[in-house]
Amino acid sequence: MTRQKLVLVGNGMAGIRAIEEVLKINPNGFEITIFGSEPYPNYNRIQLSTVLQGGTSVQDITLNEWIWYEVNKIRFYPGESVTSIDIKNKRVVTDKAREETYDKLIIATGSNPFMLPLPGADKVGVTAFRNIKDCEEMIAYSKKYKKAAVIGGGLLGLEAARGLLNLGMEVDVIHIYDYLMERQLDRTAGKLLQKELEEQGMNFLLQKNTAEILGKKRVTGIRFKDGSNIKADLVVMAVGIKPNIALAQEAGVPVNRGIIVNDYLETEIPNIFAVGECAEHRGIAYGLVAPLYQQGQVLAKRICGIEDASGYQGSVLSTQLKVSGVDVFSAGKINEDETTKTYKLYDEWRGTYKKVLIEDGKIAGAVLFGDTKDGNRLFSLIKKRANIAEYLEAAQDDQSGLSTVMTMSDDELICGCNGVTKGAIVEAIQTKGLTTVDQVKGCTNASRSCGGCKSLVSELLQCTLGDQYNIEQKEAICGCTTLSRDEIVQEIRGKGLTHIREVMNVLGWETDGCSKCKPALNYYLGMVNPLQYQDEKEARYVNERMHANIQKDGTYSVVPRMYGGVTTSNDLRKIADVADKYKVGTIKVTGGQRIDLLGVMKEDLPKIWAELDMPSGSAYAKGLRTVKTCVGENYCRFGTQDSIGMGILLEKKFEGLNTPHKVKMAVSACPRNCAESGIKDVGIVGVEGAWEMYVGGNGGTHLREADLLFKFKSGDELVEMTGAFLQYYRETANYLERTSAWVERLGIEHVREVLSEELTVKTLNLRIDEALSIVQDPWREAIENKTLLRDLYETVKVPVETK
Repeated sequence: MTRQKLVLVGNGMAGIRAIEEVLKINPNGFEITIFGSEPYPNYNRIQLSTVLQGGTSVQDITLNEWIWYEVNKIRFYPGESVTSIDIKNKRVVTDKAREETYDKLIIATGSNPFMLPLPGADKVGVTAFRNIKDCEEMIAYSKKYKKAAVIGGGLLGLEAARGLLNLGMEVDVIHIYDYLMERQLDRTAGKLLQKELEEQGMNFLLQKNTAEILGKKRVTGIRFKDGSNIKADLVVMAVGIKPNIALAQEAGVPVNRGIIVNDYLETEIPNIFAVGECAEHRGIAYGLVAPLYQQGQVLAKRICGIEDASGYQGSVLSTQLKVSGVDVFSAGKINEDETTKTYKLYDEWRGTYKKVLIEDGKIAGAVLFGDTKDGNRLFSLIKKRANIAEYLEAAQDDQSGLSTVMTMSDDELICGCNGVTKGAIVEAIQTKGLTTVDQVKGCTNASRSCGGCKSLVSELLQCTLGDQYNIEQKEAICGCTTLSRDEIVQEIRGKGLTHIREVMNVLGWETDGCSKCKPALNYYLGMVNPLQYQDEKEARYVNERMHANIQKDGTYSVVPRMYGGVTTSNDLRKIADVADKYKVGTIKVTGGQRIDLLGVMKEDLPKIWAELDMPSGSAYAKGLRTVKTCVGENYCRFGTQDSIGMGILLEKKFEGLNTPHKVKMAVSACPRNCAESGIKDVGIVGVEGAWEMYVGGNGGTHLREADLLFKFKSGDELVEMTGAFLQYYRETANYLERTSAWVERLGIEHVREVLSEELTVKTLNLRIDEALSIVQDPWREAIENKTLLRDLYETVKVPVETK
């Protein structure tokens, strides 16, 4: 049978989801052609902000890799836009003069960012935040300029602002309303969000109406209608979107605000459909992903000839998001009026807020801030206009300790983005033998978009499978492979793999690697074969390559090492001379008892390190950072042990060691704990005639008190156990897993049991000594033989004549 020609115009999330649904229903029924204006495979636009913020790459947010198109025999033309539709001859023409006929055509051209028609809006430095190109443009600007202004205090604007902060820019957010995200939040939640974001460094200019963008050829500032103005090197417009209807309109397809479609996503032109942000259904053009995916399912059935009596009936909108690290949720009605009553809870201490709106005893809407675990349940109750009593009873069940998912009905949503219910997931688990979150995602699409429901999916697996579910299930190290950390290390050992590219080729990597797996593979290879492996510097993070930490203004922070926090007058003079010579902006004593030179220009890094002639404090390292000490028994009347001596001994022994994440240590001479040993990865506390060793502490955002591991009378025993602990951590932790999370995962009892075996301790120390044998005093050696300076010059790209 001849396959019908199905053409999709637009390679975005809505259009591709429709194609995925078609392939599920009738995988061999169509000859599929896809045109995409961007030169990338289908990616998750929701997560663009993470690319801008530096947490992920384009590859990390890709939903369908290039191979997906090949496997499904789809002809894909990336970077090629359809410029016209010939309705009469059922043909499309592209900007590369390509012509393609169709039997059925899906228009999924999405939307365009709304650019305010302001004087100066065409200047260099004015951009939108809509696609990867916009991200790249903003990242490029951040390397040259410092002041950014974001027009729009909605979700998109706040995500752009967070990204620009991460790039080191000062950010003003301009909003015409008096509180943020007024479409999704009420005034209380909006103000709470503002407070949180101000603490992160954002500056807000509310109730401001922009009049003009200043500058000659490029942006220099913004003037407001009240006569005030601000400086700006970059202006990001994030004031909304408008359906991209130009192609359909020019072809004669009826349009209003969007392309007009019926309940089956059909336009008035036979065999032409529209889906996603460009489509207008019953007067509404939806911009959130969940409705667009619902449309895709209905559209696929129609194209495949499957009868669907109900079609698409529109969507009750919900928003469950993490805005710059803050959880927010809203659905249905968000503001009170004379017809509503409210159920409110505000916990100022925890920073959480909940409001449920009630009309005639029925739940009509909700707003959550800070704690959104009730979001999916509330959304389901809102959609079916449930009585408020049903929600309050479920809340009581939660307080009684019952599992959240156990109290949910089968028709309640687990994944709001993809419209996946509890019942659908349970059925898939039971009928298809699913046992992991990744398998559920692949089968049902739950957690595929924003990922916010992963914990619920895991909980549902646990409830459904009972004892058969292993919560410590295998997790791939990234999206480039299905292999876990343990499987990769085993393959490296078993097959004798020696470099990153070899690992990828032999183990069947699906891509060329990403920002997650390359540094991880670099570490695992070095951990397995410390004597043979040649560190691949290009796989390291930029701070490690620069031997300095990049700051928010684009300058760098240089931290010389001071063993145990002890220095000399000679070293202090060198630091002072370098600071004067290179006009260091700020000199600060760090929490790790070192001196931090802040505001160093990138091109000065090689010269500064050469003139300091001091080892780096490795403030950027995935390794030993500092060993903090108190003054100890030699000076303090309370001290019972030589904390300075022990601290220096530990720091010099383990200096330069590569570990899965940063390691901080401390030695306190008595239980008064002045060096804060109780919240370090390894914390030592002196007591009368002995040392106590604590492990797995964390003083950061995930505060954790360290656990007592062992107590030693001998300093030599203490140092040996420290080596054994660090090596066991090196060999069994996931890359970028702190000791605090690692100890929590394995359990302190397990770690204590392993390290109670004398032979195990001796063996672990042999292996860590082998690793340390190639890194001892690496910094001074690198300075003396010029390899450090050569590498740094190459990294910062200083011209040869200035070396």
